[in-house]
Amino acid sequence: MRRVVRFVVSLCSGRIVIPAHAGKVSLVGFYSAVALYGIVVGGHGPAVVQAMTTGAGFAVEDVHVSGNQHTSEIDILQLLGLDGSTSLLGLDIAAARKALAEMPWVESAEVRKVYPRAVEVVLRERQAYGIWQHGTELSLIEKSGSVIAPLRDNKFASLPLFVGRDAETAAATVEAQFASFPGIASRVKAFVRVAGRRWDIHLDNGVIVKLPEDNVDAALAKLARLDAEQQLLARDIAAVDLRLPDRTTIRLTPEAQERRLAAVEERRKMLKKAGQNI
Repeated sequence: MRRVVRFVVSLCSGRIVIPAHAGKVSLVGFYSAVALYGIVVGGHGPAVVQAMTTGAGFAVEDVHVSGNQHTSEIDILQLLGLDGSTSLLGLDIAAARKALAEMPWVESAEVRKVYPRAVEVVLRERQAYGIWQHGTELSLIEKSGSVIAPLRDNKFASLPLFVGRDAETAAATVEAQFASFPGIASRVKAFVRVAGRRWDIHLDNGVIVKLPEDNVDAALAKLARLDAEQQLLARDIAAVDLRLPDRTTIRLTPEAQERRLAAVEERRKMLKKAGQNI
């Protein structure tokens, strides 16, 4: 190609003179070279190659995609520009692989040409580990905390929910701490990050468990023991505060507080009445 371009440039500048007896063959070659030069200079080379090779039977007609659970084939075809007129010879494999790797769910991608008219795409997708709520936004995250994509539907509703700033990066650590306490872990509805240092755990019955910044395992062991011995989590309570290692604070629900106050008042009246009868 470079030789042809140099020849045409020399010809146009007068450094090369075509003999008069060169005849029609040389004239045809001249015009062909000029046309080729125009194609190269005008940047139309790839388009011409696409058109020529497509017409020669190398148009991509079949695309085989595998490994895509969350990435649609339509999005893949549109991204790669495979509309039925794309030439297999003109398809840039490296560019296609790079473009696919930038899709939200794609961790890695392999693209292979299968002559004469097929393309094979093999994807390795990222694995959703949990749901991260930050402000009003919900995002799917990997175990590392990296965001995959916004949450669009409820098919991921069974994944654990992590709430708050920095919750996504600490998600795997806190869930691992609950692995030794499956009875409690199965009741967790949300892990709420507090001040980037500790967690509040929201259970399925509305009870909030306030965990300490350190020694989380010891706090969970105490909670499991209290629940086993006193059915603590089944009681009419609003919160369990485990932030201090030497004490456990229980906060009753408003209804339970009213009942307790009523019971205390009733007992006071009974004692007063008993004292009057002595």
